[in-house]
Amino acid sequence: MQVIADQAEAPSAIRSNLGAIFVSLELSRSTWLIKSLLPGGSEKMSKHSVPAGDICALLARFSELRQKAFTRTGKSFPIIVIQEAGLDGFWIHRVLQNEGIESHVVDPASIATSRRHRRAKTDRIDGEDAASHVAGV
Repeated sequence: MQVIADQAEAPSAIRSNLGAIFVSLELSRSTWLIKSLLPGGSEKMSKHSVPAGDICALLARFSELRQKAFTRTGKSFPIIVIQEAGLDGFWIHRVLQNEGIESHVVDPASIATSRRHRRAKTDRIDGEDAASHVAGV
């Protein structure tokens, strides 16, 4: 009897059917950098910043992201946020959860990196890697 194994499809490099708005926050003392990946758009992350500690500006940006995704697709999407533990990570996490936004605080050391080659470790690189990992891109 001949058995043919099911072959899984090879994962594509570009994922265009995102089911959420993915956001990575890079928190510093003066500025919060907001990197986002929206459904219905390109696979390039957009970047915006707000003054550090300005939660109203952060939530306003999230509202703009929701509206932009709705305009592109005609659908509403949840927001999923990831930020590193430290500086402001935990209180922002609590505020976001109270606003009904899914939030994840991660240890900077837990962000996957290639161990084969030495590479720079910066907040910018970590933010992009973390958001891409959560989005499954």
